[in-house]
Amino acid sequence: MDVKYTCTYWGCEHQSAKEFLSNVVNNGYEGVEINFPDDANFVAEFLEELVNIRNTINPNFIFIAQQVLSNKNETVDEYIERITKRLEFLTTLKPNYINSHTGKDFYDFSDNCKIIEITEHIARNSGIPIWHEIHRGRFSFHLKTLLRYIDIYPKLKLIADFSHFCVVSESNLEDQKELLSKIYPNIKHIHARVGFEQSPQVNHPFAPEWNSHLERYLSWWKEIIEIQKKSNGSQITITPEFGPFPYMPQEPFTKKPLSNQWEINLEMKHYLQQNL
Repeated sequence: MDVKYTCTYWGCEHQSAKEFLSNVVNNGYEGVEINFPDDANFVAEFLEELVNIRNTINPNFIFIAQQVLSNKNETVDEYIERITKRLEFLTTLKPNYINSHTGKDFYDFSDNCKIIEITEHIARNSGIPIWHEIHRGRFSFHLKTLLRYIDIYPKLKLIADFSHFCVVSESNLEDQKELLSKIYPNIKHIHARVGFEQSPQVNHPFAPEWNSHLERYLSWWKEIIEIQKKSNGSQITITPEFGPFPYMPQEPFTKKPLSNQWEINLEMKHYLQQNL
């Protein structure tokens, strides 16, 4: 199976689109994953530079657009209007696929099902795949309850960010291995970030005190890739996705990050290239 590594825009918001994409290419990534700012000039510059990269450097450079709505006190119908508008806008940018933060953890099961069906409709009409990220606060926040949705939508495509399962269950899923394996066939993309029982991100995944957690996450990612191979999958994408504050712990008072986010993600990419 061909594994492609994409770079997160998260933490690079201070950069212009052109500067960000230049850094991505120069550091050996084969694509990007980005939640666009509300800035039409940035989006235009990004799309222009994307065309340039595909024409001159890598014709298969991957573009993953993220749909992440801010929290708002609203009805389900108002939420549906917002997510529909955002997804329809993102499809006009022609990404390879969309990473959608879909639904809410406190919505009724039937309401989240209605939202999922709307996203699937948009995907069919646009021809742009929409995949749903495993994440706290979304319909996918909890492993056991997520399986209910897969029972109804067996072809639902997911993005694996298992750190959220660990925080929600306050465990490393030692007692949920069988449940976890049930969603492997639905995984299309991996967020390579290591969390632990109390947080979605360790301070540095390669510090010796986190070695057992790193090995556990690596074993999950290997299992996903093996399942995809057996189902004749030809490619999977991985985004090393260690984030800035508040995911990155800080020193008190000085607010200095305990580790360098950009360097950790690069190190994770190199680690996975050697170990997957």
